[in-house]
Amino acid sequence: MGTIRGAGSLRQRRPGVWEIRVALGPDPVTGRSRVRSITVRGERAAAQEARQQWAATAELLRDAGRPRPAITVAQLLRSWLAADHDWKPSTVSGYRSNVSFLCRDPIGSRRAIDLTPTVLTAICHHWRDTGWHQPTVSNRFRVLRSAMGWAYTMRILDRHPLDGVHGPPQCDSRKDVPIDQVRDLLACTKEQADQLSTRLVRSGRDTARRHRAEQLQLLSRLVADSGARRAELAALRFDDLDGRVLTIARATSNEILGTTKGRRTRRITLGPTTVDLWTDLTNRWRSRCPAGAEFGPWVFSRDPAHTTRLTTSTLGHWFSDACDRAGHPDITLHRLRHTVATALVGQGQVLQAQYRLGHRDASTTLRIYSHALPAADAQAAATIENMLAAGG
Repeated sequence: MGTIRGAGSLRQRRPGVWEIRVALGPDPVTGRSRVRSITVRGERAAAQEARQQWAATAELLRDAGRPRPAITVAQLLRSWLAADHDWKPSTVSGYRSNVSFLCRDPIGSRRAIDLTPTVLTAICHHWRDTGWHQPTVSNRFRVLRSAMGWAYTMRILDRHPLDGVHGPPQCDSRKDVPIDQVRDLLACTKEQADQLSTRLVRSGRDTARRHRAEQLQLLSRLVADSGARRAELAALRFDDLDGRVLTIARATSNEILGTTKGRRTRRITLGPTTVDLWTDLTNRWRSRCPAGAEFGPWVFSRDPAHTTRLTTSTLGHWFSDACDRAGHPDITLHRLRHTVATALVGQGQVLQAQYRLGHRDASTTLRIYSHALPAADAQAAATIENMLAAGG
């Protein structure tokens, strides 16, 4: 019996090794047929299951170039998620979660072309009324708008049903940390690190506590000085600091090491206090490195030799515990980032804030931190007042 068209083919290359071939449709440039070959190891049943999964994915990709006015929102979202995108792992994870919800939601059964702004506004109101938080509603809206735009570009839809539609109202301005709380946190982490450094080390547990406290002291100082993202801090290496210049060239995404969020390398100047602390702690850790072990490259690590990187989530948990002990449980790494941005924008240094935070565009910085501009505007008002008074 012949193979069903589009179901893919399966052949055994050797015992326990199978080759699956599925057609992806014509290449949009050359027009030639594209075929993907996948190797699967295991029993025939497992290979057959894999063939069915890959054939389903290939069908979504083949449909991407066909006008489909009757396609539902759920079908469109699955096609969008299966297509080739230059997304980071954490972005894929977030999109997959939102698509999963939207496909189960009643909106998933609607025709995509019928998803008008009025309908989407009503759905967003419904989600909020049933207890979903505003950031979650906003994320779902962005997924829908992105998927509709992709479908229009790929000519699956003959028009963009959400073109020009603005998203739900943004949340309140990003909440920074009052500077007196920042100073108190830095003092507390320093005090704890100093106490554990001078205390007699009696066991491996004492060594681990001291090592962790010193890293938290450096972490708190670094984020309050640099405004770096948590994923960037977790990926720092000792050789990233040259004099007072810190190079931020990498970050983690879903615990996978890669480029920064903006895919750009930036070099920022740190304060002398931060640099001195970095240098002093690095020398201490090198001197304590176990005999015969090579000192590793990672700044934040559970390992006394720093050969393995601390995960991003663990870095956040450590910092949260330090804030709890300091009596400031509401401080987070990201809020300290907002403190840096708010301080710079408040002084009128918008471009400096943009670069330090790694925003692609100054408009992003202005949109997020426009609440800090009145501080600079007050200076402008004083200048105009003095000018008018002098002429009076």
